[in-house]
Parts: sequence; structure tokens; C-alpha cells
Amino acid sequence: MYPKAVEPWINNWERLSVFFQYSPAIRKIVYTTNTIEAYHRQIRKLTKTKGAFTSDNALLKLAFLSIMNMDKLWNKKVFSWKEILSEISIIFADRIADEDFEL
Repeated sequence: MYPKAVEPWINNWERLSVFFQYSPAIRKIVYTTNTIEAYHRQIRKLTKTKGAFTSDNALLKLAFLSIMNMDKLWNKKVFSWKEILSEISIIFADRIADEDFEL
């Protein structure tokens, strides 16, 4: 009925099907963009009020400070994080060191 909507799925099925091999909890983290959007919103809120920056370094410093402030404010827990992290560390054992994440 909607061939243009289905075509990208068919053309990229090898890459997309990997997503369905993960558990529902991991898939939810992957496709939930609220955290990323909130992060960008906070950065934009600071940068849009500034007319210009004296240098790239000034922009980087402002972004760094806003990230530090966000870190203090964002203390939401991910539901079942320990289980999800355990599963991720098994799946990606070759990419993740134990000290990279707190369980």
C-alpha cells in the first residue's frame, strides 16, 4: 500500500534485522531519543542567547559547563539498568571494559 515507506526497510534489512536480536529492554534504550533531545535542547538554550562567540574554545567551555550542570540535574534511573548493562557487557564484551560502567 505504501511502497516508498517499505522500500528503505527492504533495502536495509540486513542492517535493521540486527536490531531485533536484542532484548526489548535494550531496543527501548536504542530507539528512545528523549534523553538525547533533552541534551540538545539544553545546549541550544544556552547557545541561542549568545550572539557570537569570541572563539571556538569559548563555545566549547560553555558547552562543557552546561553538560556539567545537566549531569547534576539528570539523576533519572533507567528501569532494569543492571540487567541491561549485564546483557550489553556480554554482547559487546570485546568492546567494553569492566571499568567503563558501574553496575
